[in-house]
Amino acid sequence: MTSVITGDIIGSRQQSEHWVEDLKKILAPFGKTPSQWEVYRGDEFQIEISNPEDALLAAILVKAHLRTIKSDARMSIGFGDKTHNAARISESNGSAFINSGELFETLKKQKVTLALRTGDTDLDEKLNLMLQLALTFMDSWLVQSAEFVAVAIENPTLSQEELGQKLGINQAAVSRRQKRAQFDLVMNLDRYFRKQIKQLTAP
Repeated sequence: MTSVITGDIIGSRQQSEHWVEDLKKILAPFGKTPSQWEVYRGDEFQIEISNPEDALLAAILVKAHLRTIKSDARMSIGFGDKTHNAARISESNGSAFINSGELFETLKKQKVTLALRTGDTDLDEKLNLMLQLALTFMDSWLVQSAEFVAVAIENPTLSQEELGQKLGINQAAVSRRQKRAQFDLVMNLDRYFRKQIKQLTAP
């Protein structure tokens, strides 16, 4: 089983011309382009996350990085198999790609910026409801909160004090940002999600 994130930048036309380069920088740690991630048609992108349990946190990380540059994305996460492995991810195929692509087409209508489809309708309903609740605050992260979230996700072993050194702020300020970003809730959601996906992929 694999997972695929399909996304596009919200209001890309209103943004400075730097954002494509910014987006590429954000996606670079996810592997090689264009086989593991790709930016195409100007403002759309696709990322394959080969360990499906990491998919939600990966999407949240992309969102946090975008919010630090006052941008955001609509993203769908599809789970399933990969039946055709092309040189470019946008040309690969399989149920993970179909689930991600079909769901992506509905996001604007649903007015949500992040949703997922595993193919298990009951599970999808549960997880998407939780995501919608989490988006009530994730969609309004300000630069400082988003910056904290990105650094905290990328450095999961660091203490508040060490995170503060990276962000150039003291530990009390780190604690405030963590609260404001509702980061503990985000991590609880991620833990629950990982548990569900693990059960789904268990032989």
